[in-house]
Formats: sequence, C-alpha cells, structure tokens
Amino acid sequence: MKLHEWNTHIAAVISVIGTPQFPEELVRALRARVAFDYSVMFAYRGDAPPIDLFDDFPANKRRIFVTMYQEGPYLLDPFFLACARGIDPGLYRLREFAPDRFYQSEYFRSYYVQTGLAEEIGYFVDLPGGVTAVVSLMRADPSATFSAREFRELRDLEPVVRAVSKQQWCNLHRQFEKTPSVEEPPSIRRYIDHAFRTFGRNVLTPRERDVVEYVLKGYSSEAIGKMLSISPGTVRIHRKNIYAKLGINSQGALFSHFIKALG
Repeated sequence: MKLHEWNTHIAAVISVIGTPQFPEELVRALRARVAFDYSVMFAYRGDAPPIDLFDDFPANKRRIFVTMYQEGPYLLDPFFLACARGIDPGLYRLREFAPDRFYQSEYFRSYYVQTGLAEEIGYFVDLPGGVTAVVSLMRADPSATFSAREFRELRDLEPVVRAVSKQQWCNLHRQFEKTPSVEEPPSIRRYIDHAFRTFGRNVLTPRERDVVEYVLKGYSSEAIGKMLSISPGTVRIHRKNIYAKLGINSQGALFSHFIKALG
C-alpha cells in the first residue's frame, strides 16, 4: 500500500474518534494493510463480563463467540487470562498464551472452534481505570495463518492503533461501574480464583479443584503434574475421582458444569 493510501485510511479513523463508527473504520484501515476475515473488540475490567465494543461475525458465529462467551467461557480465554496477568500493551498471537493442550481443551472444542478460525491475533490497549481493550483480527481459512511478514507489518502499526483507541475509549471504565464507589474493583485474578475455588466445593477437595482449573484451561496431565508437583498418573487419578464425584464421564460435561456454576 502506498503511503498516501494509508494516510487516507488513518485520517478517516481520526475523523470518527468519539463516534460509533470508529471501530468499523479502524478495522477497514487495518484490513487495507493485511487481509483478515473477522474482527472483534472486547474490553475487560475487574469482575464484570467483557464488553463487546465491536464485531463483524455472521449472526450464527456471533451467538457463540460473543453472546455465549460473555456468559462465562471468557474466564478460560487465553487473551482474557493475559489481561489478568497485566500483559504489556502490544500485538500478540493467541498461541503465545495458549496452554500446551489448549487446542484439545473443552473451551476450544465447545466454543472457539465453532467460529472456524485458523488464527487470532490481538492488539492489547491499556485504558484508564484498569480497563484493557483487545482488538482481535482473525483468519478462518485453515491454511491462511498470519505470516511473519504480515505480523511484523501489523505490529508496526501498533502505536497508531493504541493511540487512537485510547482516545476513543478514554472513558470506557464508566461503563463497568455499576454504582459510584471510591473502592478499587475486585481484581480479575481474584475473581477467576474465586470461580475455581468455589466450583464443586461441597464434593471436591482443594487439590481436585486445582486439577479442574488446569484441565479446563487446556493443560495436559504432564503439565498439570509439574505445576502441582505430582505425577501425571496422580493427575489422571484425580480426574477420574472428579468425574465420579460429579457424576460425569467427559471433559465436555465438566466444562458444562463449570459454566452452569458461573451462572
């Protein structure tokens, strides 16, 4: 793309800052530099469900990847968990954060895979009031992941994306505030910990709840064993006991139980 063409696109973005047209214009500018199929923009803060700032999914995919996502599965999303860790602003590939068995996890099979995506990358933008906006760009063709050259080109645009986004969403934290308060909102990490620590608390031991958390996030028995300082065989025994106590027989059922518990 020639410089004057990019300048025209970014001028169009700047001209709509502060209006509902901003996200669509930003996506149009980025798509002019590197092709992608879908985009979604979420804002995360504290213990509130993420806010959908923009998406261009077809209706059937939006129901799964936005509506259902906001009801609880976001807690297992690697991008959301990166926000919880306080990731530095920048452009990242989803697979940079994914656990070793993420693509075999129930979150992936039950929700993410139904979007038909081949790859997702995201701009992480730090905003006032502890809010992080993630501008995700997605490709659906299994053979069309973002090349190293394309990723570098999009990464070079990150300062521009962050600057205009910070202007657009400088007051976004107000949408998360349910009631006026001078107190700090509960941390994302604390909310996630609470969700997992209270899941099945009447029947599962603390160690079994640890195993549930890592299984649902997409870690293998070997990785879980290393994190909990137990053998992979012991992890498998814990999983068998968890299934028996909950009256289930699959990871899919475990995932469904967890989502229902969030509700």
